[in-house]
Amino acid sequence: MKSVNLQRTESLLMELIPEALSDLSDGRINSLAITGVNCKNGKYDALVYFDGSDFEKKEINQIVSLLNKANGRLKSHILASTGWYKCPDFKFVNDTSLEKSRNIEALFAQINKSKSDKE
Repeated sequence: MKSVNLQRTESLLMELIPEALSDLSDGRINSLAITGVNCKNGKYDALVYFDGSDFEKKEINQIVSLLNKANGRLKSHILASTGWYKCPDFKFVNDTSLEKSRNIEALFAQINKSKSDKE
């Protein structure tokens, strides 16, 4: 189980990362939806999950590349906003859980339809 301080850090990063992204000039990443932050090793590393369901596979790689390039600006914005001494290193990952949940919901809809057709 995560400590309360680590959960607070993740929650604060969930607020600050989209705020920092909105200041960037690139339209592909300044309105990107951040779906989760998972801090590892205290505040030294963080996995940042984003919703890439609107993009194709090739575009996802470009988005990750753009986010990695913007990593320094994100860190400086977060350090300025929080007053922390050190900011975590961010690794950006496409969050596929939303797509998986849609597939599961579609399967349940098919099951319900087949049950109602049998009755």
